[in-house]
Amino acid sequence: MEPAKTESSAALVPAPQAIEGGVSDEAAPAPASVDVMDLMDESTPLARELASENRRREKLRGRVLPRPPQTRIMTVSNQKGGVGKTTTTVNLAAALATAGQNVLVIDIDPQGNASTALGIDHRADVESIYDVLIDDLPLANVVAQCPDINNLICAPATIHLAGAEIELVSLVAREQRLSRAINVYAAEREKQGLERLDYIFIDCPPSLGLLTVNAFVAAREVLIPIQCEYYALEGLSQLLKNIEMIQKHLNAELVVSTILLTMYDGRTNLAAQVAAEVREHFPEQVLRAVVPRSVRVSEAPSYQQTVITYDRSSTGALSYLEAAAEIAQRA
Repeated sequence: MEPAKTESSAALVPAPQAIEGGVSDEAAPAPASVDVMDLMDESTPLARELASENRRREKLRGRVLPRPPQTRIMTVSNQKGGVGKTTTTVNLAAALATAGQNVLVIDIDPQGNASTALGIDHRADVESIYDVLIDDLPLANVVAQCPDINNLICAPATIHLAGAEIELVSLVAREQRLSRAINVYAAEREKQGLERLDYIFIDCPPSLGLLTVNAFVAAREVLIPIQCEYYALEGLSQLLKNIEMIQKHLNAELVVSTILLTMYDGRTNLAAQVAAEVREHFPEQVLRAVVPRSVRVSEAPSYQQTVITYDRSSTGALSYLEAAAEIAQRA
C-alpha cells in the first residue's frame, strides 16, 4: 500500500508536470530559484536551532579572511584551569590556517595537550620548546608540521617543561627568552624567503610562573577564554591584575584584545548572566561568537585532531570558525 502524501511534503517539493519533450508552462520553478532558508520549518526549538546554524554557515561560506599587516602574537591565558585554553588555541589556529593564514602554535604547557590535539610528537626525547627556552636551541629546529593542515606548524611541549620554571630562575634575561627566540625565527624565515607568519598562538599553563611570564613578554595581545560559570569571574580579576603588572614592568605593548566565552550552556540562567556581565565590563574585547558545550569538541583530541578537521559540520567547529573570522576582521 502506497504511503499517503502529506500536505507539507507536497508543498515543499512540488512535482513538475512532465510532458513529452520538456516541462509544461505550469511546471514548478527550477530548484535553483528556491531559497532553502525560506523552506525551513522553524516551528520547534530544534528546527529553529538548525535554521539558525544554517544562516550562520551561509555567512561564513566563501568569506576571505584578511591577512594582518604584521604577525599577531597572541597569548591564550587564564589562571583558572579547565576553561578551554588549549581547546581554544588549537581550534582557532586550525580555523585560521584552513582559511589560508600562516599559523604557528607554541605549546608551553608541560601537559602538552596542544601538541597532542595537533598530532605533533611530544615524547620526552623529542626536541621541544624546553630546549629553546633552556638551551637556546633555535625555534626552527623544533617546529613541526601539523599533519592535517598545511599552513599550521607547532613547537611542541614535553614533560621536561615541568622543571623549566626552576631552571629559568638562574638564566640571563629569563623573562625574554621566548620573545628573543620568536624574533630570531621570524628573521630566519624572511632570510630563507618563506612567507611571514600571520598568527602565533602561545598556549600557557594555568599559572603565573616564568613560563607564562615569557609568553606575556613575547606577545602583543592576550586572548582570555572564559568559562560561563561564576568562578570564572573571580579568576578573571586576578588575571587582569597580573597582566597590568606585566605591562608596567616587562611589556608595555601588551593588551587584552580578545575575550571568548566558552562552554556556554543556553539552558541555564547562570551562563546567560555570566555572559551578560562579562560583555558589560568588556564591551570591546568580548567576541560575538560563543562556544557552546560540545561533545565533538571534546572528542577531537582523542583522535589527535582539532574539531575543525574532526567534524567541521559540528556546532563547536562552527563557533570556532566564527570566532576566528571575527578575530581576523579585528586585525
